[in-house]
Amino acid sequence: MSAQIQLNDNPISEQEYLDGEKLSEIKHEYIDGDVYAMAGASKNHERIAGNVFGELRSFLKGKPCEPFASDVKIKAGSRFFYPDVMVVCDDATPNEYYTESPVIIVEVVSKSTRRIDETVKRTTYQTIPSLKELVFIEQDFVDVEVCRKSQGWISNHFFMGDEVPFESVGLTLAVEEIYARVDNEDVRTFLEERALREQEAVQHNVEEE
Repeated sequence: MSAQIQLNDNPISEQEYLDGEKLSEIKHEYIDGDVYAMAGASKNHERIAGNVFGELRSFLKGKPCEPFASDVKIKAGSRFFYPDVMVVCDDATPNEYYTESPVIIVEVVSKSTRRIDETVKRTTYQTIPSLKELVFIEQDFVDVEVCRKSQGWISNHFFMGDEVPFESVGLTLAVEEIYARVDNEDVRTFLEERALREQEAVQHNVEEE
Protein backbone atom coordinates (compact mmCIF):
# COMPACT_ATOMS: atom_id res chain seq x y z
CA MET A 1 0.00 0.00 0.00
CA SER A 2 0.98 3.67 -0.22
CA ALA A 3 1.60 5.87 2.82
CA GLN A 4 -1.40 7.47 4.52
CA ILE A 5 -2.14 10.99 5.79
CA GLN A 6 -5.11 11.53 8.14
CA LEU A 7 -7.48 14.24 6.94
CA ASN A 8 -10.54 14.64 9.17
CA ASP A 9 -10.72 15.74 12.81
CA ASN A 10 -14.26 14.42 13.36
CA PRO A 11 -15.61 10.96 12.41
CA ILE A 12 -17.70 10.64 9.26
CA SER A 13 -20.14 7.91 8.27
CA GLU A 14 -19.36 5.08 5.87
CA GLN A 15 -21.85 6.48 3.35
CA GLU A 16 -20.27 9.93 3.50
CA TYR A 17 -16.90 8.33 2.84
CA LEU A 18 -18.18 6.22 -0.07
CA ASP A 19 -20.00 9.18 -1.65
CA GLY A 20 -16.93 11.38 -1.35
CA GLU A 21 -14.67 8.71 -2.78
CA LYS A 22 -16.66 8.57 -6.01
CA LEU A 23 -15.92 12.26 -6.59
CA SER A 24 -12.33 12.41 -5.34
CA GLU A 25 -9.29 12.34 -7.62
CA ILE A 26 -7.23 11.04 -4.68
CA LYS A 27 -7.85 7.66 -3.06
CA HIS A 28 -8.63 7.52 0.65
CA GLU A 29 -8.91 4.68 3.14
CA TYR A 30 -11.43 4.64 5.97
CA ILE A 31 -10.77 3.34 9.48
CA ASP A 32 -13.59 3.53 12.02
CA GLY A 33 -14.79 6.97 10.96
CA ASP A 34 -11.39 8.47 10.14
CA VAL A 35 -10.32 9.17 6.54
CA TYR A 36 -6.74 8.85 5.35
CA ALA A 37 -5.40 10.15 2.03
CA MET A 38 -3.07 7.78 0.21
CA ALA A 39 0.24 9.17 -0.94
CA GLY A 40 1.90 8.22 -4.21
CA ALA A 41 3.80 4.95 -4.60
CA SER A 42 7.41 4.37 -5.68
CA LYS A 43 8.45 2.72 -8.92
CA ASN A 44 9.58 -0.40 -7.05
CA HIS A 45 6.21 -0.58 -5.32
CA GLU A 46 4.42 -0.44 -8.64
CA ARG A 47 6.79 -2.97 -10.21
CA ILE A 48 6.09 -5.53 -7.49
CA ALA A 49 2.34 -4.97 -7.45
CA GLY A 50 2.23 -4.99 -11.25
CA ASN A 51 4.25 -8.20 -11.48
CA VAL A 52 1.93 -10.04 -9.11
CA PHE A 53 -1.26 -8.66 -10.66
CA GLY A 54 -0.04 -9.44 -14.19
CA GLU A 55 0.76 -13.05 -13.32
CA LEU A 56 -2.59 -13.50 -11.58
CA ARG A 57 -4.53 -11.93 -14.44
CA SER A 58 -2.86 -14.20 -16.98
CA PHE A 59 -3.28 -17.32 -14.83
CA LEU A 60 -6.94 -16.64 -13.98
CA LYS A 61 -8.04 -15.71 -17.50
CA GLY A 62 -11.22 -17.65 -18.31
CA LYS A 63 -11.56 -18.88 -14.72
CA PRO A 64 -14.20 -17.95 -12.13
CA CYS A 65 -11.80 -16.06 -9.85
CA GLU A 66 -10.95 -12.46 -10.75
CA PRO A 67 -7.92 -10.34 -9.78
CA PHE A 68 -8.17 -6.64 -8.95
CA ALA A 69 -5.44 -4.03 -8.61
CA SER A 70 -5.38 -1.10 -6.23
CA ASP A 71 -8.45 0.80 -7.45
CA VAL A 72 -11.06 -1.50 -5.87
CA LYS A 73 -11.68 -1.35 -2.13
CA ILE A 74 -12.10 -4.06 0.49
CA LYS A 75 -14.71 -3.59 3.20
CA ALA A 76 -13.92 -5.28 6.50
CA GLY A 77 -16.29 -4.30 9.28
CA SER A 78 -16.18 -0.51 9.59
CA ARG A 79 -13.00 -0.21 7.57
CA PHE A 80 -12.25 0.26 3.86
CA PHE A 81 -8.84 -0.33 2.31
CA TYR A 82 -7.34 -0.31 -1.18
CA PRO A 83 -5.12 -3.43 -1.26
CA ASP A 84 -2.34 -3.51 -3.83
CA VAL A 85 -3.68 -6.75 -5.32
CA MET A 86 -6.51 -9.13 -4.43
CA VAL A 87 -8.46 -11.99 -5.94
CA VAL A 88 -12.21 -12.50 -5.56
CA CYS A 89 -13.80 -15.84 -6.42
CA ASP A 90 -17.41 -15.56 -5.29
CA ASP A 91 -18.43 -11.93 -4.89
CA ALA A 92 -21.89 -11.44 -3.46
CA THR A 93 -21.19 -7.81 -2.51
CA PRO A 94 -23.94 -5.60 -4.02
CA ASN A 95 -21.57 -2.74 -4.74
CA GLU A 96 -19.37 -1.97 -7.75
CA TYR A 97 -16.73 -0.11 -5.75
CA TYR A 98 -15.78 -2.58 -3.03
CA THR A 99 -15.84 -6.25 -2.12
CA GLU A 100 -16.18 -8.09 1.16
CA SER A 101 -15.04 -11.51 -0.08
CA PRO A 102 -11.40 -11.67 -1.27
CA VAL A 103 -9.63 -15.05 -1.07
CA ILE A 104 -6.12 -13.58 -1.23
CA ILE A 105 -4.79 -10.09 -0.45
CA VAL A 106 -1.33 -8.81 -1.41
CA GLU A 107 0.23 -5.71 0.14
CA VAL A 108 3.61 -4.22 -0.80
CA VAL A 109 5.38 -3.00 2.34
CA SER A 110 7.76 -0.05 2.72
CA LYS A 111 9.13 1.93 5.66
CA SER A 112 6.30 4.46 5.41
CA THR A 113 3.54 1.81 5.40
CA ARG A 114 5.00 -0.80 7.77
CA ARG A 115 3.26 0.41 10.92
CA ILE A 116 -0.28 0.25 9.55
CA ASP A 117 0.41 -2.85 7.40
CA GLU A 118 1.76 -4.81 10.36
CA THR A 119 -0.92 -3.75 12.84
CA VAL A 120 -4.26 -2.41 11.57
CA LYS A 121 -4.31 -4.09 8.17
CA ARG A 122 -2.95 -7.46 9.26
CA THR A 123 -5.45 -7.87 12.10
CA THR A 124 -8.38 -6.46 10.11
CA TYR A 125 -7.77 -8.61 7.05
CA GLN A 126 -7.59 -11.75 9.17
CA THR A 127 -11.20 -11.18 10.27
CA ILE A 128 -12.53 -11.46 6.69
CA PRO A 129 -14.41 -14.81 6.50
CA SER A 130 -13.53 -15.53 2.85
CA LEU A 131 -9.81 -14.75 3.14
CA LYS A 132 -7.50 -17.75 2.76
CA GLU A 133 -4.10 -16.10 2.21
CA LEU A 134 -2.51 -12.81 3.20
CA VAL A 135 0.74 -11.77 1.49
CA PHE A 136 3.15 -9.01 2.49
CA ILE A 137 5.97 -8.27 0.03
CA GLU A 138 8.87 -6.08 1.10
CA GLN A 139 9.75 -3.28 -1.29
CA ASP A 140 13.24 -2.32 -0.09
CA PHE A 141 14.64 -5.84 0.36
CA VAL A 142 13.62 -9.34 -0.73
CA ASP A 143 11.10 -11.04 1.56
CA VAL A 144 7.73 -12.49 0.58
CA GLU A 145 5.63 -13.31 3.64
CA VAL A 146 2.64 -15.60 3.14
CA CYS A 147 0.14 -16.23 5.95
CA ARG A 148 -2.61 -18.83 5.52
CA LYS A 149 -5.84 -19.16 7.45
CA SER A 150 -5.48 -22.96 7.30
CA GLN A 151 -2.21 -22.62 9.25
CA GLY A 152 -3.51 -20.19 11.87
CA TRP A 153 -2.02 -17.19 10.03
CA ILE A 154 1.57 -18.15 10.85
CA SER A 155 4.21 -16.51 8.65
CA ASN A 156 6.02 -18.35 5.85
CA HIS A 157 8.91 -16.43 4.29
CA PHE A 158 10.30 -16.81 0.77
CA PHE A 159 13.48 -15.34 -0.72
CA MET A 160 15.36 -15.17 -4.03
CA GLY A 161 15.66 -18.66 -5.51
CA ASP A 162 12.43 -19.81 -3.85
CA GLU A 163 9.02 -20.43 -5.38
CA VAL A 164 5.92 -19.09 -3.64
CA PRO A 165 2.75 -21.22 -3.71
CA PHE A 166 -0.43 -19.15 -3.64
CA GLU A 167 -2.61 -22.06 -2.61
CA SER A 168 -5.87 -20.10 -2.60
CA VAL A 169 -5.77 -19.77 -6.40
CA GLY A 170 -3.44 -22.64 -7.36
CA LEU A 171 -0.64 -20.43 -8.71
CA THR A 172 3.08 -20.76 -7.92
CA LEU A 173 5.40 -17.83 -8.63
CA ALA A 174 9.18 -17.62 -8.40
CA VAL A 175 10.35 -14.86 -6.07
CA GLU A 176 12.50 -13.67 -8.97
CA GLU A 177 9.32 -13.10 -11.02
CA ILE A 178 7.75 -11.11 -8.21
CA TYR A 179 10.82 -8.85 -8.05
CA ALA A 180 11.37 -8.54 -11.81
CA ARG A 181 12.83 -5.10 -12.68
CA VAL A 182 12.91 -4.12 -8.99
CA ASP A 183 16.05 -2.23 -7.97
CA ASN A 184 17.17 -2.92 -4.41
CA GLU A 185 20.35 -4.30 -2.86
CA ASP A 186 19.07 -7.87 -2.46
CA VAL A 187 17.95 -8.10 -6.09
CA ARG A 188 21.22 -6.60 -7.37
CA THR A 189 23.29 -9.02 -5.28
CA PHE A 190 21.28 -12.02 -6.48
CA LEU A 191 21.63 -11.06 -10.14
CA GLU A 192 25.35 -10.31 -9.79
CA GLU A 193 26.04 -13.64 -8.08
CA ARG A 194 24.05 -15.53 -10.71
CA ALA A 195 25.90 -13.78 -13.52
CA LEU A 196 29.21 -14.68 -11.87
CA ARG A 197 28.20 -18.35 -11.55
CA GLU A 198 27.17 -18.44 -15.19
CA GLN A 199 30.45 -16.86 -16.24
CA GLU A 200 32.40 -19.39 -14.17
CA ALA A 201 30.40 -22.26 -15.71
CA VAL A 202 31.18 -21.02 -19.22
CA GLN A 203 34.86 -20.68 -18.37
CA HIS A 204 34.88 -24.19 -16.90
CA ASN A 205 33.33 -25.62 -20.09
CA VAL A 206 35.89 -23.82 -22.23
CA GLU A 207 38.74 -25.19 -20.16
CA GLU A 208 37.36 -28.74 -20.44
CA GLU A 209 37.19 -28.46 -24.23
